[in-house]
Amino acid sequence: MRTTRTLAALATAVAALGLATPVATARDGMPVGPSNIVALPSVIARGGQLTITVDGCHRGGTATSDAFRPTTLSPVGGSTAKGTATIDRKARPGSHSITVHCTGSSRPLTHPNAFSVIGGVRGGLGGSTSTGATPTDMAIGGGLIAAAVIGGGVFWMRRRAEKRI
Repeated sequence: MRTTRTLAALATAVAALGLATPVATARDGMPVGPSNIVALPSVIARGGQLTITVDGCHRGGTATSDAFRPTTLSPVGGSTAKGTATIDRKARPGSHSITVHCTGSSRPLTHPNAFSVIGGVRGGLGGSTSTGATPTDMAIGGGLIAAAVIGGGVFWMRRRAEKRI
């Protein structure tokens, strides 16, 4: 009796698991469309090269974004496709999405916030944007110098008074 109940429970669990698995496969057993987009590096400067890898894109395809021109994805084995995109020099800093259209698939896949573009830096200036000292910098520096002069004078006067005693 126990064996029958155990077998019945096992059969029910296997049937539920079998019905829950997705059936999205093409005739040759390959996935119907893209399933995963990976962009490396995830943070990149303007003009840098971004490597895009897509699973479920066995015949290649195209990757698009507002930060780079449409890029061709070539199959690299199995159901994976790969391509390299160059980030535009005028791409806005911040997060960008990637949309992939696989050859032979009617279903595109979008990966929101797939990578981030960082803004440019003013090289040689240490990242500063102002030239010279600001009035605030001058006031702080003057105050520190005045405090040092006054403190030094008080110290010197006290030492001089101690010698007379």
